[in-house]
Amino acid sequence: MKKLEKRSWAEPFKIKVVEPIKMTSKEHRLEAVKEAGYNTFLLKSEDVYIDLLTDSGTNAMSDYQWAGMMIGDEAYAGSKNFYYLWDNVKKFYGMPYFVPTHQGRAAEHMVSQILIKKGDYVPGNMYFTTTRLHQELAGATFVDVIIDEAHDPGDPHPFKGNVDVNKLDKLVQEVGADKIPYVCIAGPVNMAGGQPFSMANLKEVKSYCDTKGIDLWFDATRAVENAYFIKTREEGYADKTITEILFEICSYFEGLWVSAKKDLMVNIGGIFATKNKDVFEQARNLVVVYEGLHTYGGLAGRDMEAMARGMEEMVQYDNVRARIGQVEYCGNRLEEFGIPFVKPIGGHAIFLDAKAFLDHLPQDQFPAQTLAAEIYIDSGVRGMERGIVSAGRDPKTGDHRYPKLELVRLTFPRRVYTQAHIDVTVESIASVYENRKNIKGLKMVYEPKYLRFFQGRFDRL
Repeated sequence: MKKLEKRSWAEPFKIKVVEPIKMTSKEHRLEAVKEAGYNTFLLKSEDVYIDLLTDSGTNAMSDYQWAGMMIGDEAYAGSKNFYYLWDNVKKFYGMPYFVPTHQGRAAEHMVSQILIKKGDYVPGNMYFTTTRLHQELAGATFVDVIIDEAHDPGDPHPFKGNVDVNKLDKLVQEVGADKIPYVCIAGPVNMAGGQPFSMANLKEVKSYCDTKGIDLWFDATRAVENAYFIKTREEGYADKTITEILFEICSYFEGLWVSAKKDLMVNIGGIFATKNKDVFEQARNLVVVYEGLHTYGGLAGRDMEAMARGMEEMVQYDNVRARIGQVEYCGNRLEEFGIPFVKPIGGHAIFLDAKAFLDHLPQDQFPAQTLAAEIYIDSGVRGMERGIVSAGRDPKTGDHRYPKLELVRLTFPRRVYTQAHIDVTVESIASVYENRKNIKGLKMVYEPKYLRFFQGRFDRL
């Protein structure tokens, strides 16, 4: 008789409402992806079976959140839902000043417009697409100061989101501290494979920046996941709650922005928050220009209520554990088939290593874009490219940027899919992997000026 060695765990919720999804034939998917220019962003959602494109706004809200939607105060000014949300921003992020936005990139825009002067440099722990573009449009140059291990998909470093303080210091010595409006830190780092930073590294960076008079600003979009990794991987934090760790993380920053469509498990919403009253006053004025009055920022009262309640749920340990547990399960199953992906397993997604997967394709034939399309054709599973297409072009030379990481991101929405959906996904990827040597690359046939991965179009070579 087999001895029970390890107990299983299950999601901390039960299903109350279901949404039917359409099964399609391979012939249908071939036509659909061709019509979409082999760009998974341009597929119609009704043609997608399992949608792992993003966890942004695609999460399932709880009954507690849906109940809150029914008490939305839709006053143009001074909605009670705004004040409830503001109280929770103070409680969980520790920031006294807050402006709501319709989503995270609106807050990124305001941070960039307020803090950056033309000719500035913004160091960060690897770029994120929209963040870097807002910084560049404001006149700054982004400089990557993440540790070298982050650029190696196989490196097992537990905190590949850490900042290399030597790289940061080199930049400060070259351009001067007065040319650096802030250091931008994200956690976990999306483009590195959902990799967290450690609290020890954050403290080191904060100490260094204090000596130079440079502020830290935080992309706290998935900060709860970073707090989970600190709790499970870093000495001294195992007995602390997610709430306590999140609060400590935020205490080292001058301000932050959040796409509420991730951690807060809502379909729309964003946060701009800071300790700096002067910056807050500028943001509160700017939001009126671009978003709406400072007490709604482009959101309905019901949206703000759902955000406030989602904030209370996001810090519950069982919710975070189940969310990251799904990603771990997928990674462990992919490991069984020898499929190359970023290690260690990240927080919100599995990142397939397209360079190793399609090692016969040069990077200018867009291996990650190709792989995302091939997985969709095989099974209807939709992922997205995170490689040369996402990296875009160098604004000075006009040439492709060639990142070391060429990845396909399979992002798991919170509380949406079951273990069976993950099994189907893994088996599809394994099937594509078996036939990988027959896959040909792509050429780009349409390229928009900004953020080309959203709307660019391709054709098979």
